[in-house]
Amino acid sequence: MFRILESIIDPTRSGGVAQPPARLASFYWHYARQAKGLLAALFAAGLCVALLDASVPWFIGRLVRFITSVPRDLFFAEHGGFLAAMGIVVLVARPLAIATQNLISNAGIVASLTNLVRWQSHRYVVRQSWPFFQNDFAGRIAARVMETGPAVRQSAVSGITAVWGILVYGVSALLLLGSVDVWLTVPIAFWFCAYAVLLRAIVPRIRDRSKKNSEARSLIVGRIVDSYTNILTLKLFARLKHEDAYVREAVDGHTRAFRRQLRMMSTLTIGLQILNAVMLAGEVSFAVVLWQRGSIDVGVVAMAIPLSWQIASAAGWVAVQVTDIFEQMGTIQEGMMTIARPIALTDPADANELMVSSGEIRFEHVSFGYGRESGLMNNLDFVIRPAQKIGLVGRSGAGKTTLVNLLLRFHDVEGGRITIDNQDIGLVTQESLRGAISVVTQDTSLLHRSIRENIAYGRPEASLAEIVEAAKRAHAHEFILDLEDWQGRRGYDAQVGERGVKLSGGQRQRIAIARVILKDAPILILDEATSALDSEVENAIQDSLADLMTGKTVIAIAHRLSTIARMDRLIVMDQGCILQSGTHAELLARGGLYADLWSHQSGGFIDDAESPIEAARRAVH
Repeated sequence: MFRILESIIDPTRSGGVAQPPARLASFYWHYARQAKGLLAALFAAGLCVALLDASVPWFIGRLVRFITSVPRDLFFAEHGGFLAAMGIVVLVARPLAIATQNLISNAGIVASLTNLVRWQSHRYVVRQSWPFFQNDFAGRIAARVMETGPAVRQSAVSGITAVWGILVYGVSALLLLGSVDVWLTVPIAFWFCAYAVLLRAIVPRIRDRSKKNSEARSLIVGRIVDSYTNILTLKLFARLKHEDAYVREAVDGHTRAFRRQLRMMSTLTIGLQILNAVMLAGEVSFAVVLWQRGSIDVGVVAMAIPLSWQIASAAGWVAVQVTDIFEQMGTIQEGMMTIARPIALTDPADANELMVSSGEIRFEHVSFGYGRESGLMNNLDFVIRPAQKIGLVGRSGAGKTTLVNLLLRFHDVEGGRITIDNQDIGLVTQESLRGAISVVTQDTSLLHRSIRENIAYGRPEASLAEIVEAAKRAHAHEFILDLEDWQGRRGYDAQVGERGVKLSGGQRQRIAIARVILKDAPILILDEATSALDSEVENAIQDSLADLMTGKTVIAIAHRLSTIARMDRLIVMDQGCILQSGTHAELLARGGLYADLWSHQSGGFIDDAESPIEAARRAVH
């Protein structure tokens, strides 16, 4: 039975990646419809449990009536069938219905629906554009994805069970008591009206405050994860007290939001207890007075009091469920701010796979400025011929990295177009585009997995022999063999820690170079690829990089001009413009901007104190 119910929903089944709706009801249905059969079964089981629970006071009332009106020696003979029916309800039907309800909920819904929401939310969010992740805490994004799953499931389950809890008990009480004497329904009817008013006044406030509480909680997670991720910076700058204050501010904000939410919940609980007490006292009073007048018998009194108590108990439980539902709604609404956002960069519906034959790259009148009116790039136009190696030169902020990010389509151009082998990169799939480009960045970040998995990330099907060969070419094999992680795994099976923190900067860089060597894409981007290496290792790797660049179109960025002086062509940039272009020898021979930059280097680094434009103007004059 467990396995049958557990197999109905596959949380991680493959399928399309659809944007969740941005409206609350539609957001719920987007996920709930994938478990609608189980939710309907839970709904039916909840109805059965509620009806069976409501029948118990009726059985008690009938039993008291029979006990007080039938001689003892004739009791079993006259009412044996009634007792058998009561026994079946209490001993068989009710436990079976409750067991069914719990099985459907626990085996079929709780784990499966929770992780279905998490999985599908993650699959959608991870496809967001790179700026999406730059503009938020990774910890807060993860917290929203993780918390939205149980919130959707819990509110759906609570909503189904809460509906029957109060509806069946209340309607049953009104029908049973009204059929005997309409006066017995007055306290319950009054309670229903007051209960509705109380929920209408309090619950929406709980929902709003719950959303603020959830946002404050996510902020705590985001700030704490930010501190842990950058723990080395905290230690190096001795800023622990500053970080304490940074996180304390978020904790104090969450405490205030949490307390405001709890005030509303306490108000609801206190108000409900008062209503329950008034209803129960009123029902007992009406029943006793009517019995004293002879309008009802003792059996009705015995039924009315348990029914009232049952409604009071159910009301408290339903109030908790309703409060929980709206609290979860607050969490879901906060999660929707991340999960239900449209993806900024999408592939066209008819996008084709990029087919790289020669690797020619063209920037055709490209303009881009991150949405600002005065763009960083205006009418940028140049060609990188197949298998040509170019170096980008310029101080920080000149536009070199932006140019590379546009080529990788981390942003869409605002004017013009970029083509690879005459294919507009805006019209091909992003996966195929980036699959055709290998990148080594200055700030290398490794996955918290084994060395083997990190090197093979661009070619998961690669054999161990191919992985080892790539590591040898990147001069990483020797130190890899000496690695051992906290669980005793050695060599290529050793874990590197979060973002590769178990390795030095130079070791991470060599792993990244090995990864690019193994991927062997036709276009190669080197963004300060050897900046973290010492001179001896860099000189050794330069030969491997030269071999890797053979037959590939290469774009290299470096502040140290000596590392790119041997490129086929150098492009000097500043403020998004191309100021000079040519070989190293040609640019030096001109005696202009590049020659000036070369002469201003100390240890091979560009002096950023003076912009190339200013240097060019000074050279002209």
